[in-house]
Amino acid sequence: MVRSVSEVRPLSTEETMTRAGEAVDHLDGVQAKTSTTVAFDFGRITLDERSVLYLFGAPGQERFWFLWDRLFSGTLGAVVLVDTRRLADSWYAIDRLEHHGTPFIVACNDFGGPLHSEQQIREALDLSDDVPLVECDARDRSSSKYVLITLVEHLAALSAARLLAAPEAALAAAAPTPEPAP
Repeated sequence: MVRSVSEVRPLSTEETMTRAGEAVDHLDGVQAKTSTTVAFDFGRITLDERSVLYLFGAPGQERFWFLWDRLFSGTLGAVVLVDTRRLADSWYAIDRLEHHGTPFIVACNDFGGPLHSEQQIREALDLSDDVPLVECDARDRSSSKYVLITLVEHLAALSAARLLAAPEAALAAAAPTPEPAP
């Protein structure tokens, strides 16, 4: 996804899988897979003069999970890119994002896996209705842009909701406390 949408030449850490990795990278449901991410991918998209999206593609393999808490620190939002052939592999990313309170959306990457309804995916990932769920092909630039637009719109909506709630909270805090009855 980073590679398909970055405006700069992305740092890509996708490498050909070798026999040495057979014991490390489990290929259940993806036997035809020939490459794997060996570190973080990085790219960038400029939205306007003041706003830039820095894109970090985090590998989903369990051996990289120790890095995720650091990656999520300070992150405004995230996309959990789900392979519908292996839905269970996405639970850890969602758990960590929820733990950090990081807003996120879920994008179901179409690799020709089994078809699942939106409800089946939401149930499998235990997603609440307020988490946007979109379909995509991460290899396709326009599809990846749509995913990122959905994330930015989701973040803007959350920010607007917080702003609307903030004045009410400020008024409630500033209101005089009624004197107890004698």
